[in-house]
Amino acid sequence: MEKQERNAAVAVVLVLAIGAGMALAGSWGGACIGGLPLFALGVILAFGFQWVAFVPAYLLQSERFYDLTGSVTYITVAAVAVALGPAVDGRSILLLVLVVVWAGRLGTFLVRRIRKAGKDDRFDDIKPSFLRFLMTWTLQGLWVTLTLAAALAAITAVERRSLGVFAVVGAVVWAFGFGIEALADHQKSRFRADPANRGGFIHTGLWSWSRHPNYFGEIVLWVGIAIIAFPVLSGWQYATLISPVFVAFLITRVSGIPKLEQKADAKWGGQDDYEAYKRRTSVLIPLPPRGTKAGG
Repeated sequence: MEKQERNAAVAVVLVLAIGAGMALAGSWGGACIGGLPLFALGVILAFGFQWVAFVPAYLLQSERFYDLTGSVTYITVAAVAVALGPAVDGRSILLLVLVVVWAGRLGTFLVRRIRKAGKDDRFDDIKPSFLRFLMTWTLQGLWVTLTLAAALAAITAVERRSLGVFAVVGAVVWAFGFGIEALADHQKSRFRADPANRGGFIHTGLWSWSRHPNYFGEIVLWVGIAIIAFPVLSGWQYATLISPVFVAFLITRVSGIPKLEQKADAKWGGQDDYEAYKRRTSVLIPLPPRGTKAGG
């Protein structure tokens, strides 16, 4: 077995171990269905959906429904948790609505993007390998599990509390992050749709203040979800607050910014306009371009 294959096999085992640990922590103080913690059931569904989708994806050597599967998994897991939860209250409904709105918009956006592109080149070297391709789908199961963890723990928690200041603050934070992410994606789509911009890089709108404003919005909206969930968590459930931390880590250290920065450097590195853009523009947090005033 080649080194990459062995690494993929080890990664699958490690990912499943982390998922199992989160299932145990999130199930603390949560409701059960037939003796099975409802939170753990959500984790099983999160991974199960990916493995079912992996089979045709591998046989067809296609990654075209990878993002769609992720979005559908978020919505399904949250909806099942609310339907089977101990009580359908305001917090559960609020969390479900926010997850559905986010996953629905992002999933639709990603599906349209891959249809236009025809493929996702991140998977070109991975698809032929059973273990490496399986690892990416298994990793998406962990992505759903950890990202949705705080919301899922709150939905399945036995303790119920009426909505209060945490819900209001969390909803405002979520709306702020969602708005930034959606606007940034829209601006980039319009930029790419203009033939005059073919082969160029976006540096206008929110993208003049951040090289990755959509990712900033993504992190912020999950902080909002965690704030809404916080009041009904207890014991080991507090471990689910890793949700926005995991999102930030994944985006800034693993599959988000590092890969896109590397790809952009390979395409435009050395060009005066691109190098100037990098020098004056924040990597993640939207800030006034360096060397200019906020009102300029």
